[in-house]
Amino acid sequence: MDIFLITFGALFSIMNPLGTVPIFVSLTEKHQKKERGKIAFWTSVNVLIILFLSFFAGKYILVFFGISINSLKIAGGLIIASSGFALLTGKFAEHKGMEGKRIKEDVKTRSEISLTPLAIPMIAGPGTISLLITYNEQYSQLNEIFLLLGAMFFAGVSVYLILKSSHYIVKRIGASGINALSRIIGFIVIAIGVEYILSAVLNIISTI
Repeated sequence: MDIFLITFGALFSIMNPLGTVPIFVSLTEKHQKKERGKIAFWTSVNVLIILFLSFFAGKYILVFFGISINSLKIAGGLIIASSGFALLTGKFAEHKGMEGKRIKEDVKTRSEISLTPLAIPMIAGPGTISLLITYNEQYSQLNEIFLLLGAMFFAGVSVYLILKSSHYIVKRIGASGINALSRIIGFIVIAIGVEYILSAVLNIISTI
């Protein structure tokens, strides 16, 4: 269960679906409740597909490009830590390249927003992908893989529930409340990124 809780906590923190709530509300303000639920559902499905593909196919990408797991940990740690700093400073949307005006203009050219910009890059971005590739290298036992898949599934369910309730969440706690929660999560995300960088550095030192 430790693997499940650690994986779920890391995925939830890095994906930060709460930080996507204001953007989801902005993009779906003219939609009916049923339509918003449908968009939330397909966003979570797309997120799950991205998570599963990252976990199972990521290692082949590493082999193809000749990237070591320690290099991936350092690169992924830097991306994760930078996302944490963006959460901490209230610049998460800008960090993802999804400023409010740009979103509204960009979404006019899209027939479906559940894949982009919501699923990727807002929720399942490079930090999430690199994390799962690292987990694939670390955990190879069958029971560990099932726990990881379960954590991914529940992370996807949490994305659906939060996005589906996004308009209600905004009414209850407001944008300022969401920003406060995101900044708290930012500390956790920075710590996760630093932990991955340190573990890679220690691995490199131990092999010298």
